[in-house]
Amino acid sequence: MAAKRLVYLMSLRNAAADQAGQWVTCRGERCYMKSPLEYLVEQLEQTALGRYYTLAGVIYDDVPGYARDMEKVSGYGFAPGEGEHWICPPGLQVQGRALRDLMENLPSSYRALPAADTVGRAAGKAEFERRLEARLLALQADLVVVDGLILILDALVRPGAVFHNRVFNIHPGVTRADSPYERRGATATLDAL
Repeated sequence: MAAKRLVYLMSLRNAAADQAGQWVTCRGERCYMKSPLEYLVEQLEQTALGRYYTLAGVIYDDVPGYARDMEKVSGYGFAPGEGEHWICPPGLQVQGRALRDLMENLPSSYRALPAADTVGRAAGKAEFERRLEARLLALQADLVVVDGLILILDALVRPGAVFHNRVFNIHPGVTRADSPYERRGATATLDAL
């Protein structure tokens, strides 16, 4: 059986907010803040998961030049070496490839529009989803793992859409407090993954 092609969708701003790739003081001791992406790479490399899935790409939606995104990724940048930190070890390899070579930016530029511009934002979001779908098809994605509240996908995941039931959001913030799948805490996203 051929391995399924997995694409990981994320935002650098969420990873930076989590201090991914940094050593921080946690409960009085130093601990490494492993990103869910780094954890996924470890699982693909060190467990049977790598026989069933291959990481086909990592797409992040941050918008270069957008002041809010630039502020949120300050200290990280948009690629390894651009900032003081990076979301995982810069030389990380996955299934014989450099992780950085699998990473690409697909900006969700509509987020830079004023909140009051509901028509422009709706059109921009639809255009972003079309570009995302085209890229996922080009990567031949069988499964898409979304890490974060980067945006709420709509047309891409509706019944009848190409990626209906093939997109899984592992971020704990998307679950209701009374959901049996609700998770909170320092390792909630890792637990979900």
